[in-house]
Amino acid sequence: MSPHRTQGVADGQAKGSRNWTMGAEAFERRMPHHNGIRALWETKWKFPCSKSLYPFHDGAFEDFEPIFDHLIKTNINDATSPAYTTAFLPTAARLTARADATTDPAAASALYLRACAVYRIARFPHIVAAAADPAKWAAWEAQKRVYARAGRGWPCPLEEALEEEEEEEEEGGGGMPVYVRVPRARVDGPEKVPVVVLMTGLDGYRPDNTGRCEEFLQRGWASVVVEIPGTADCPADSADPESPDRLWTTLLEWMGEDGRFDMRRVMVWGLSSGGYYAVRIAHTHKDQLIGCVAQGAGCHHFYDPEWLAKADGHEYPFQLSPAMATKHGFDSVDEYKAKAQKKFSLLETGIIHKPSTRLLLVNGTHDGLMPIEDSMMLFEYGTPKEARFFTGALHMGYPLANESVYPWMEEVMASVRD
Repeated sequence: MSPHRTQGVADGQAKGSRNWTMGAEAFERRMPHHNGIRALWETKWKFPCSKSLYPFHDGAFEDFEPIFDHLIKTNINDATSPAYTTAFLPTAARLTARADATTDPAAASALYLRACAVYRIARFPHIVAAAADPAKWAAWEAQKRVYARAGRGWPCPLEEALEEEEEEEEEGGGGMPVYVRVPRARVDGPEKVPVVVLMTGLDGYRPDNTGRCEEFLQRGWASVVVEIPGTADCPADSADPESPDRLWTTLLEWMGEDGRFDMRRVMVWGLSSGGYYAVRIAHTHKDQLIGCVAQGAGCHHFYDPEWLAKADGHEYPFQLSPAMATKHGFDSVDEYKAKAQKKFSLLETGIIHKPSTRLLLVNGTHDGLMPIEDSMMLFEYGTPKEARFFTGALHMGYPLANESVYPWMEEVMASVRD
C-alpha cells in the first residue's frame, strides 16, 4: 500500500462514529469503579485482591483491606495525590521489617514480595519521573530495593544489570536497567539458553513479573525484563517514536555480548502498552528475533480521538488518557488526543507494512483500553500473523490468555534446531 493510500485509510477511519467490536453499549458505558476509591475497591479490586490476582499478585488481602478501609473512611479518592500513596507505606515497611527479621529464606522472600505488592499499588497508576511525583517515585525506589532482597536468595537469583546506552545524551543518560534471571543449566554450566525479553506496560514494571519469569525458568528459558519508553526507569525519549528502535538495538547487542543467551532463540513478549512495542520490534528487528507475542496491544485505533473520548470510563482502574499523554511525552491530554495518532500510529508511520518475524496477537474482544480492532487490522498488512482472541473478554484476554501463549512460545522456541 502506498503512503498516499495509507493516509486515505487513516482519514476515512477518523470520520463519523465507528461500530466498535466491543459494542456500542460497552463503548459508551462508564464503569462503576470510576466513582471513587470505595467503588474501585468494592466493584473491581476487592475480589482479585482476595485471590492475589493482578494487580495484587504476590500480595495478601490482609495487607490491603485495612489500607482501603482507611482511604474510604478518610475520603481519599485521588490516586494521584500524596495522601493516597503514603497510606500504603507503613504496611509495606512493616512487611519489610518482618522479612528482615526472619531467618527462613522462603518466608522472607514471601514477605518481601507482599511488601512489593503494596508498594506497587501505592505508586499506581503511572510513574515517569521523580520530579513529576516524588511520593510515587519514592514508593517505586522502595519497591525495587525490597524486590532485590526477595530475589537474591532464589534458586535462579535475580540479577540487576545496566545495559549501557550508546546514545546516552540523546536518550536521557544513565543506561537502561534490566532484570535478568537464568535457569540452573546456565547458572551451573556454559550452556547458552533461549531468552524471553519481557516488555512491561503502563503501570506494571520490572519487579511485577515474578510469575512469568518463573514460567520461563521452568521451560529452560532466561528472562530479560525491560520497561517501555515513558515509564519508570526507561531512558528512551518518550516523545520520539523512533527512540525504542535504538534502545532495542543496544539491548540486543548487550545480550549478544553477555554470552549466556542463545541469540538464535530470542523472543519478545509485550504486555498491554508493551504490546505496541512488541508489534513494532517484530517489524524493526525481525531478523534478530524468533518470535513476538503482543498481548493487549494497540497500534493505531487506540490513538483515535473517538476511542480516547470514552476510554477513561472503561476497565482501567483510573483515568487512562492523562497517564497515556504523559507516557507519550505530551504536555496535555488535549494535545495527546490531537496529535498522538499521526505521530505514533504504526499504520501512519508505515511500520506494519514491513515484513515481520512470527507474531502472535492475544487479546479480549471487549478490551476497552486497546481495541481489538488494532490486533485485527494487523492481518491486513505485511507478513501473515497468528492470533488468539477471547470472545467477550476484557483487556489482555484474561483469565484464559496464558493457556494459549505458552504453548505457542514452546513451539516457536523448539522450531530452531541445533
